[in-house]
Amino acid sequence: MSSTAEFPVTWAPRRTRAVLLPVCALLVVLFAVIAVALPPNWQLNDRIMMAASGVLFAGVGLMLARPRVRADAEGVTVVNFVRSRRLAWAEIVGVNFRQGDPWATLDLADGTSLAAVGIQSGVGKDQAIADARALRDLVVHHGG
Repeated sequence: MSSTAEFPVTWAPRRTRAVLLPVCALLVVLFAVIAVALPPNWQLNDRIMMAASGVLFAGVGLMLARPRVRADAEGVTVVNFVRSRRLAWAEIVGVNFRQGDPWATLDLADGTSLAAVGIQSGVGKDQAIADARALRDLVVHHGG
C-alpha cells in the first residue's frame, strides 16, 4: 500500500495548464498590441480598457488552470477554480468518480461533499479513474 515515502502526490490536469498558460500570456500581449495600434481617434482611456481586457481574460484563464489535488502525510489540499481547502485524512470518508461526472468528489465526515476538480475527465477517462482510485487508496490507508 502507499507509504509516506511517496508523498507529496499532486494530481492536476497538466495538458490543460500547458495550453492555458501560454494562451493567457498571448492574450495579454495581443490586447496590449491592439491597444497601441488603435486608430488615433481612440482616447487613452479606451486604450487602457483594451489592455485591461487582455489582463482580465488572462486572469480567467489562470483561474481555470488552478485546479489540483495535493496529498501529503497530513492530509489533502484541494485547489479548485476560486477556493482552496485543506483536509485532514480523517475528514475524508470517500472518493467518488461516477460515470458521467466531470471530476471526482470527496465525501466528508461532516456529511458534505467537495469537488476535487484537479482529478477530472478532461485528462482522459482512464487516467482520471486511475487518479481517483489512487486518491481513494490513500484515503483508505491514511484515513483510518
